[in-house]
Amino acid sequence: MEPNMAACLAETTKFQKLCGILDHYGRHPARLVPILQALQEEYRYLPEEVLSYVATSLGIPAANVFGVATFYAHFALTPKGKYIVRLCDGTACHVKHSIPILEALRDRLGLSEEEATTPDMLFTVETVACLGACGLAPVMVINEDVYGQMTPQRAVSLIDGIRAKELQ
Repeated sequence: MEPNMAACLAETTKFQKLCGILDHYGRHPARLVPILQALQEEYRYLPEEVLSYVATSLGIPAANVFGVATFYAHFALTPKGKYIVRLCDGTACHVKHSIPILEALRDRLGLSEEEATTPDMLFTVETVACLGACGLAPVMVINEDVYGQMTPQRAVSLIDGIRAKELQ
């Protein structure tokens, strides 16, 4: 298959999924937030061309769509890894040494404050203000799984385990 044809097929598939999501929500502008949530679930972020297409399809200004996408912290405009690692740095977690955990994760994954996603798109490491599990401080969430009483060693061990599983 020619490179241009492969790229075209990939774009067609991307927009078929997008159209399916829009159709599921009746292409109704009042359903913008759930549409964006579904799109982010599909793509793991909200690509600019997808947001523009959503605006056109819903008949609303692109500024409105981008405004919603940038207002809510849940939405991401840059690609994220398959595994989103969220480390709480709220008061309870910070006092119980969440920063050394963050440093250990970044060291193991070769990340920095500026670069939060690994080049292989496997991991994204973020800090959050609160995960609502102060009794388990310090707390880390990997996708939907919650890990309490975290230590730098345990955090790195979890990452290594995920990597090993992915290499199988």
